[in-house]
Amino acid sequence: MQVQLNKDGNIQVDEDIVRRLEGELESALERFGDRITRVEIHLGDENAAKAGVDDKRCVLEARVAGQQPIAVTHHAGSVKEAFDGAVDRLQNLLDSRLGRTGNHKGGPSIRHMQVDKGAP
Repeated sequence: MQVQLNKDGNIQVDEDIVRRLEGELESALERFGDRITRVEIHLGDENAAKAGVDDKRCVLEARVAGQQPIAVTHHAGSVKEAFDGAVDRLQNLLDSRLGRTGNHKGGPSIRHMQVDKGAP
């Protein structure tokens, strides 16, 4: 999975923070890693230099193989909080969309079960 970070001119993050955010994202989406080809992180400050509540924005856009991109947005008071909220939303959305392909109502789908032909 490739991770790409984009930010507007009002967000200041150094390389250590970028690596930490990318690592957290890869860890959070690890179980989907074989199906996600790329995730883009978009960080922004909607009020620029002005102070404001929940003015930091994080948009995560996941490219899933063979499907349309999936995007989520979260606003918060800090970049880290916005990022964490967006990661949670993306995990939930991916669980909802991709988790259904192999599981139905919490159990394995009959289409994905191994059949033992030697059983009586």
